[in-house]
Amino acid sequence: MMATITHTWMLHLHRRTKRIIMMLADGLMIPFALWSAFALRLGSISYDPTSYWWLFILAPAISIPVFARLGLYRAVVRYMGPQAAVAVLKGVTIMTVSLVIAVFLYQIPGIPRSVFGIFWLIAVLYVGGSRFLVRAYFHWLVKIHTERQLVAIYGAGSAGVQLASALSNGGEYLPVAFIDDNISAQGSVINGIQVYSPDNLTQLVNNLKIKQILLAVPSIRRSERQAILGRLEHLSVYVRTVPSMPDLVSGKVTLDQIQDVEIEDLLGRDAVPPNITLMSNAIQNKNIMVTGAAGSIGSELCRQILVAKPRRLILFEISEYGLYSIEKEISAFVQEKQLKTEVISMLGSVQDGRLVEKVLAHFRVDVVFHAAAYKHVPLVEHNIVAGVRNNVFGTLMIAKAAAKVRVKSFVLISTDKAVRPTNVMGATKRLAELILQGLADEYKETCFSMVRFGNVLGSSGSVVPLFRKQINDGGPITVTHPEVSRYFMTIPEAAQLVIQSTSIAEGGDVFVLDMGEHVNILDLAHKMVHLMGLEVKDEECPLGDIEIKFTGLRPGEKLREELLIGENLTGTEHSKILRAEEIKMSWNDVNLLLSQLDKACDEFDYKKIRDLLLNTLIGFKPSHAFVDSIFIQSLQPIELNSEGIAKVSQLYPNKH
Repeated sequence: MMATITHTWMLHLHRRTKRIIMMLADGLMIPFALWSAFALRLGSISYDPTSYWWLFILAPAISIPVFARLGLYRAVVRYMGPQAAVAVLKGVTIMTVSLVIAVFLYQIPGIPRSVFGIFWLIAVLYVGGSRFLVRAYFHWLVKIHTERQLVAIYGAGSAGVQLASALSNGGEYLPVAFIDDNISAQGSVINGIQVYSPDNLTQLVNNLKIKQILLAVPSIRRSERQAILGRLEHLSVYVRTVPSMPDLVSGKVTLDQIQDVEIEDLLGRDAVPPNITLMSNAIQNKNIMVTGAAGSIGSELCRQILVAKPRRLILFEISEYGLYSIEKEISAFVQEKQLKTEVISMLGSVQDGRLVEKVLAHFRVDVVFHAAAYKHVPLVEHNIVAGVRNNVFGTLMIAKAAAKVRVKSFVLISTDKAVRPTNVMGATKRLAELILQGLADEYKETCFSMVRFGNVLGSSGSVVPLFRKQINDGGPITVTHPEVSRYFMTIPEAAQLVIQSTSIAEGGDVFVLDMGEHVNILDLAHKMVHLMGLEVKDEECPLGDIEIKFTGLRPGEKLREELLIGENLTGTEHSKILRAEEIKMSWNDVNLLLSQLDKACDEFDYKKIRDLLLNTLIGFKPSHAFVDSIFIQSLQPIELNSEGIAKVSQLYPNKH
């Protein structure tokens, strides 16, 4: 107990007191170093220093002011580094030269010249070594008297060393090991921390009681990070990472800002850098309009478009708050980068044909990126008319307006759910594609195209942030089906590819983005749990931390999404953008279908809407009878007798 109080008292000494202690220590060590030099040279500790006793007073009288001038007493011993060592070397050298000059001037006999060389070495050892011993002692005190989490750093390169230094001086984490794949680095000690091989990770984690592993490899490719994460996944530790190199270089974040492992690292997909020529050809010095500008895809399109320096960017959005938010962000970016782009915010619906036509004409829009749509599958299943109105007729209105005012390019943001759709949302998006293909044959002055891709990471409703929140809340994680799988792509990558496709389009093109391999959602959930240092609670591990519950496929949901209807797929100028050759309808047939669909929506005739969607070339095959049981039957009058009440209970089993 007494030792603990003493240690704590020493840690909290006043800075002035510590300086005085250092000066007194030097005042004792310098004469002792000179005495040691004479003893070593003369081979005896019982020599007679009578003729040069004053040197033992002169040495500290010179050294202490010199050390003070060099800032050695201002240096915080706990954080001493190479600069302090240089100051010690300089100070001892000045002191030694001063003593040599004094002996030469006074011509004192009996002093061997080599004494001063020995003195220099011993003084450096005493002065410098004492400080580094105290530094090590202070670090030991901090280690035993602060409750810091023990961590290992994966990567002993410059990023890892800087991270270790930053964390050692902080109060939250204590680095106790480096892990590195480089065989030549293994076994070495960097800043007092040993470098270990990743081969015996389990033993290392258990022996050193490591709670977290921090990835400090910001410059390696995502596929390499995925391999490292695969190695760490089975360990019962929380795996986190330092920011990526682009974020570090841009100044968005600093090295010591630890964050959760990005889901992109789990997928292992390396994004292809954008083709600057294709980006510039599509955007530079043009008037661009983005519909659904506040959405996940729309907002990222706006960010990427700004980088390519358009003349004017029109943000078209139905949500007032959404428009306010994206306008504020975009305007701040324009001001920060001192761009000349004019940013215009327009509040309105794409279903308002007159409004969109006026906007397109007034601002002389060159390119439209149509991202406005209802995309949430179950919600559109519950709101069929709204889904059809927005996704189908909204696309029709703005596409016809674009053709009328001779907009040069019109790009529809489509979805993999449009391929052999099993839900209303997918069917409406496929119908929107057919509208653009039909218009492309009718209006040659506007280049209509569409880009089809799967799930984007971090979008509204994305499974990844949902899983992360559920894990942080203690579970359970909800997965619809053990075999469900999805394509994934980052929002920035998808937005860049959409923009680049504009430069490749010829008219009526259906572009498909290369999304890589399907990702099993259950496997993804397991990885996210394990990399947060937790265990999945199941039959094999009943004492686990996070339970996974299967909720069943939602209405209209597929086990596995597709990106292509047929087999005709050709490459383009960009390796990640492919062109699909698919069946289409003539504009007359599309027009006839739309007029019938419009009438059915006006009359809220759900059965008619369903029949029209089923009997077209869109390939709509609903996976459930949800439309029949809720929307059609519930619109029929029901008498409030025992039979009617039973029918209501059957339609709405969860309502009381």
